[in-house]
Amino acid sequence: MTAPARPTPVLIVIAGPAGSGKSTLCERLVAESAGFSRVVTTTTRPPRPGEVDGVHYHFLSALQFDEKVAAGAFLEWAWVHQKNRYGTLASSVIGPLNAGASLVINIDVQGVDNFRRAAANKPLLARHMGTVFIDVPMETLRVRMVTRGQDSEDEIEHRLRTAERERLEAPKFDYKVASRSRDEDFSELLAIVDRVRRRADVP
Repeated sequence: MTAPARPTPVLIVIAGPAGSGKSTLCERLVAESAGFSRVVTTTTRPPRPGEVDGVHYHFLSALQFDEKVAAGAFLEWAWVHQKNRYGTLASSVIGPLNAGASLVINIDVQGVDNFRRAAANKPLLARHMGTVFIDVPMETLRVRMVTRGQDSEDEIEHRLRTAERERLEAPKFDYKVASRSRDEDFSELLAIVDRVRRRADVP
């Protein structure tokens, strides 16, 4: 009996404002969709207790990070809170895709722009990548942030201002999920994955 063919590998790049549920969607896609894993990103911050190099992150020193930036090894990278750098190595994406693995990553809109630029020079990336923006009405975002109870009012206002800027970037994305419930958003994401796969299958 012939084994079923493996699904076409895809890279799903998800962005959206804080409180849009993008992290939950990534986690659910990995947990419930065969063949999916998170992209292992890279950071200069030290490992926290229980974190494993190459599993949770690729942990690099500042010098090692600088060397890889100079070598053009990153698809995207950025400072976070002017303290540590985070980025995505091309090898963390291209290698798994070539091996037939499907990947999902949650990054900010600036990082997605960098992925688009990288795809212009990497045909494999251009063919297998789909960018998805999780869009949430501003008032709904406010309610979610207040209900979560993790941020001060000043921080919530800052996040909402950032969200307004991020929502202006939505038209640049291949697909948009107009957020409703968690299950509805996930169903829509699965439909998008199928569309990206069908597009990648076209010679």
